[in-house]
Amino acid sequence: MSVAPPSSPIAPRPLGTDAPATCEVPHFAPVRVRGGRHQLHRLLRHRRRALTAGLAVTAAALLAAGPREADGARGHPVAEPVRQHRAVEKVSAPVRIADGATVRLLRPGDRVDVIAAQAAASGGDAQVIARGARVAKVPEPLDAATGSGALVVLSVPRSTAARLAGASATARLAVTLC
Repeated sequence: MSVAPPSSPIAPRPLGTDAPATCEVPHFAPVRVRGGRHQLHRLLRHRRRALTAGLAVTAAALLAAGPREADGARGHPVAEPVRQHRAVEKVSAPVRIADGATVRLLRPGDRVDVIAAQAAASGGDAQVIARGARVAKVPEPLDAATGSGALVVLSVPRSTAARLAGASATARLAVTLC
């Protein structure tokens, strides 16, 4: 004996028809906040108080922000003011070094001492012209200028650049790595 399943008494409805019916929203008077208009009138009548209060809030905000790093610290003054060191202006100085093979060892960023060696006829003195000069650039050597040394560009203070230019006119320059 086979039993057939009972058929569903409710047939499926189309979509959206199974939602409950909408109900009407009752009518009510608008909501009004009491005293709002009166507070604005009172504020306008007492403009000085409002201006004073605004200035006080602004002053408090500025005080809370505090001084920046450049302004220094607030509070008691320092007994001895800190000396401000003047920034040294660096310039690029091209320098011809007598030994071209030494220049090929240099890379940008290296620190070198520049030494001026006088000719043997004038006493053969050697003196340091620049200490700790940073190598900015090492240009590629030209084939024709191999006998006259090699060029290197140093980043040095302006006064040191003037000494380097003067020494290169009268002496042979050499470098040592720092």
